[in-house]
Amino acid sequence: MNEHSPPRITTFGCRLNAYETEAMKDMLARAGDRETLVVNTCAVTAEAVRKARQEIRRLRRANPQARIVVTGCAAQTEPGTFAAMPEVSLVLGNDEKMRPETWANLAAGFIGENEKVRVNDIMSVTETAGHLIDGFGTRARAYVQVQNGCDHRCTFCIIPFGRGNSRSVPAGVVVEQIKRLVQRGYNEVVLTGVDMTSWGADLPATPRLGDLVLRILKLVPDLARLRISSIDSIEVDDALMQAIATEPRLMPHLHLSLQSGDNMILKRMKRRHSCDDAIAFCEEARHLRPEITFGADIIAGFPTETEAMFENSLRLIADCGLTWLHVFPYSPRPGTPAARMPQVPGPVIRERTKRLRTAGQARVQAHLQAQVGQAANILMESPTKGRTEQFSEVVVHSPQRVGAIVQVKITGVQDGQLTASKA
Repeated sequence: MNEHSPPRITTFGCRLNAYETEAMKDMLARAGDRETLVVNTCAVTAEAVRKARQEIRRLRRANPQARIVVTGCAAQTEPGTFAAMPEVSLVLGNDEKMRPETWANLAAGFIGENEKVRVNDIMSVTETAGHLIDGFGTRARAYVQVQNGCDHRCTFCIIPFGRGNSRSVPAGVVVEQIKRLVQRGYNEVVLTGVDMTSWGADLPATPRLGDLVLRILKLVPDLARLRISSIDSIEVDDALMQAIATEPRLMPHLHLSLQSGDNMILKRMKRRHSCDDAIAFCEEARHLRPEITFGADIIAGFPTETEAMFENSLRLIADCGLTWLHVFPYSPRPGTPAARMPQVPGPVIRERTKRLRTAGQARVQAHLQAQVGQAANILMESPTKGRTEQFSEVVVHSPQRVGAIVQVKITGVQDGQLTASKA
């Protein structure tokens, strides 16, 4: 690699992982290390771990002499799995990967020669730094980490053991980073974290996520669009509902961590909401902001799920008016309570996953068809593709500047995308 080529990091999983990858690229470049190959793993499913291992083996075949560093949530929760792979040079924990000195010491040869694992107790980490990265290369939108970790212990989830307890980035740090991003020309910023609605609980005066959103919109008046990544609807505060109702720069698209539409399954998951809670939240938010759209995470085939329980999840899609579904086939994660519960057979899980995804695709198609003939403001992600405020993908007939917000008229639907001409 030459001195101008960017560090090479393969990223699996969530937006927060993608954000941290950008921070690691910056730290590697500052350390002068453009040779190390990094795999930033995800632990949310067994399939995610399998794909990471597959990628590590592929990288080694393509780069026989390279140093391969494995980090991320799967490296944190099962470091031995990756340390046992002959292709791996070093395993780094989630705390270690975000420390500039780690990459500086690695480049200098101070670590990695006589040790293969550097993973500390993530539960001992009490702070999350606001890493000041200047955005994602040439991408249209920027992601800003405001929170990390989770204090809840859902029975299916290994993530708290990969991320630690909830820690918040102070509001002042968040605002300053967003100001920098806006000065660099970004029109849209996405707030990201592991358990977003817990933001502020560990800060003085215990502010809430809605307070942060209102503060950003007030103190960064030139920010055109603000988005929030996945939230837990039962923990949404009054200030966030106020922002949904009154702030047009807060985009009308929320992704909800729902997981199931059956109350017994929700209890066995140790979720904090009921099915009625989810429906009530969606109804209230839609009353406050009629154009709002919802995405949601739904797990198919959670242990003990009967056909009737599964059908409650199918009904939830319509009852909540969900549009964008992220459907996860349940897979047991060792060390979680759900892994010890009676399991649903694999073929049943796959069949239910397919039915949920089919229902989701129908909802998307209906949503897209309803946009035809409407005007929309889209953020251009490439010269010919952008996203509406509700996050629908749009193909534009004439090339536009990446990162610009362009007013278009929606002309049709093709291959799961809207088509449009410039207004």
